[in-house]
Amino acid sequence: MAEIIQRDGTWTFDGDTVRIVPGGKAHPVRQELGEIAVPVQAVAGVSFEPDRKGGRLRLRLRGGACPVLRAADGRLKDGADPYALTVEKDRTGVAEYFVDELRNALLIEQVPDGPVDRFLLPGPALPVSGGGGDGTASFDGESVRLTWNWKAEESKTAGGPTTFPLPRIAGVRWMPSIGLENGYLRFEPVEGPVSAPPKYDTYALDLWGISKKEHTAVLVAAAVLMRLPGARAALDAPEAPAALTKAAEPAAPAGDHDALLRRLRELGELHRAGVLTDEEFSTAKQAVLRSM
Repeated sequence: MAEIIQRDGTWTFDGDTVRIVPGGKAHPVRQELGEIAVPVQAVAGVSFEPDRKGGRLRLRLRGGACPVLRAADGRLKDGADPYALTVEKDRTGVAEYFVDELRNALLIEQVPDGPVDRFLLPGPALPVSGGGGDGTASFDGESVRLTWNWKAEESKTAGGPTTFPLPRIAGVRWMPSIGLENGYLRFEPVEGPVSAPPKYDTYALDLWGISKKEHTAVLVAAAVLMRLPGARAALDAPEAPAALTKAAEPAAPAGDHDALLRRLRELGELHRAGVLTDEEFSTAKQAVLRSM
């Protein structure tokens, strides 16, 4: 097992799962998201980026595997990214060892780095809430509720909190505040998009970027996104655990002996090249032999 413990958080890898626990002073997005168990089948790659103070350990997931990353659409800052860990200078060797162990597992399992057709992570736990600016959004799995504060426009506060069930939502979009531009968390109703700016739209929060806490609105977006009709989610599918287990088996079908023999030769080459240890080679070889 590989493990790295830092003030920013703790990452462990047991050969099947990367377990991520945020540190006590981590960004609010990571704190609210809590502990994450990432199956190796969801990982596209891992890297360590050194710098003068130590570096950053970064996990790259397959496209579409994580609802939070999909909702963020590349807009999460490093501090809020749950798959990035700040590494102190005296622990860079441990970080590099962690990278080697995970890369070996990806080779053994032959995990592709392409996108997936369903979410492989469950996303934020329900109920979830977040936001700031002119209000707070909450979602319990069935309905979204927008509660306005004293800074909201009268067009929003006049009707009190806005509540709408999931079937009335056609889409959701999160945009953080950038520079002098406000951000927003916006829900698109099924009857069509609202033309009013987020500041006046009762289906949207206006995010000002004053506090890091505002970024937690992305967790609400992720939770809603994965429950929309047609979303690529396997959250409630009873076959999901079996699907993940099946993905961890050797890629070749059990009856295809030629493919299995080729796999054995590949493992032998990796072992001779020093990529796989004796124990890793033995474990992988036995898995292939069982399939034969």
